[in-house]
Amino acid sequence: MNLTNFAQRLLVKISGFSFGRNVSKLYYPIKESILSILPICDEFVFVLGKGDEDDKTLEILSTIDSPKLKIIHTEWDTAAYPNGTENAHQTDIAMQHCSGDWLFYVQADEVVHEKYLPIIKARCEKLQDKNEVEGLLFNYKHFFGDYNHYVDHHGWYQNEIRIVRNHPDIHSFESAQSFRRIPQFDGKSYRESKGTFKLNVAKVDAYIFHYGWVRPPKFMQNKKKALDSIHKGNKKAEELHKGVADEFDYGPLKKLPIFKESHPEVMNKKIQDFDWQDKLNYTNNNFPNRAKFKHERLKYRMLSFIERTLNGGRHFFPFKNWNLIKV
Repeated sequence: MNLTNFAQRLLVKISGFSFGRNVSKLYYPIKESILSILPICDEFVFVLGKGDEDDKTLEILSTIDSPKLKIIHTEWDTAAYPNGTENAHQTDIAMQHCSGDWLFYVQADEVVHEKYLPIIKARCEKLQDKNEVEGLLFNYKHFFGDYNHYVDHHGWYQNEIRIVRNHPDIHSFESAQSFRRIPQFDGKSYRESKGTFKLNVAKVDAYIFHYGWVRPPKFMQNKKKALDSIHKGNKKAEELHKGVADEFDYGPLKKLPIFKESHPEVMNKKIQDFDWQDKLNYTNNNFPNRAKFKHERLKYRMLSFIERTLNGGRHFFPFKNWNLIKV
């Protein structure tokens, strides 16, 4: 390595970013999410959409005592950005306010364990001058129902892009699930088309801990309705949830794998506040009167068993919104 490259790596700047609205009302671990990556970020941009009158998200963000945090206030327009693309639009706004070389995206229910931070930072430094690498691909751990169970069945994504270059052609994609390169971006085309291109990404040996399915059953049901409103419109969401129980049914958890490692330190208080165990099913395999989750269906259970037994746990025909390159 020459001195110029060494100096460039020392000067690598990382910007964290995310977005949300009504986050406090839906039991998102937003504070924990931001704090989990803040130590390796030079700044963190949060785009806060105008929420309901009783939304306390701004108050939660205000408890983060760091000059790195920058809050951008916006208003959502799901008519102009339908089918979940308002999520991508808000993500793009956050990216536009970032000044780093690398942009580190965490959704409001995603947290990074502190043990991975040195690995992530070192990877950004190492690849800084590898311009062919447009993003970094993370592993995922999806917790379900409580903090002790997770889902590793076929149909749950195992990887996703969470760090990208700060490049004007790179945009959030679809419902802010991932990223694409869109050279002729018109400000609204967040769906797949001939004008979008998968990013060339390299792996980073780190996990995103996804807590999107860990919240009290009433909050989980409210979250599902909120997501349906964003993706399908308020009217359709009302129809879909008419007559639906107030509390979400996680189904039997006894056959899900047990998490035996440590959670991120920033999650300690959230885990201590866990108080809905009496609403969860730990004792039997009786399926309730609802459509089964993928991990409950025999087809996916058998496929998952084969993947673990014969394919090292890697999924057959996985969702793959990237071009993986070895660097």
